[in-house]
Amino acid sequence: PSNISAWWNFGSLLGACLITQILTGLFLAMHYTPDTMTAFSSMSHICRDVNYGWIIRQLHSNGASIFFLCLYTHIGRNIYYGSYLYSETWNTGIMLLLITMATAFMGYVLPWGQMSFWGA
Repeated sequence: PSNISAWWNFGSLLGACLITQILTGLFLAMHYTPDTMTAFSSMSHICRDVNYGWIIRQLHSNGASIFFLCLYTHIGRNIYYGSYLYSETWNTGIMLLLITMATAFMGYVLPWGQMSFWGA
């Protein structure tokens, strides 16, 4: 169709980012210790001792930022084209946005560094 532009790719990019986040998150979870006393040292262990652990952590961290960049661009495109007029679809998207923000906050707190501590 003639009305399709590059702005319509961000939904697919969100799916690709989500798959990347899930895969890197699973690899990180294999070596993570969910305890407030050892969480930070387990992240240090992942970065220093696990083969390619540093790159998996960086992919996961930067992937979250890219995911939100695509998400906000996707929302902006929907506002520009008036997609909010379809209230059921729009409300589903807003609920997904809120769930994504809550999930991202939980992931931000997991390393239990100084910024994570004061963020919680």
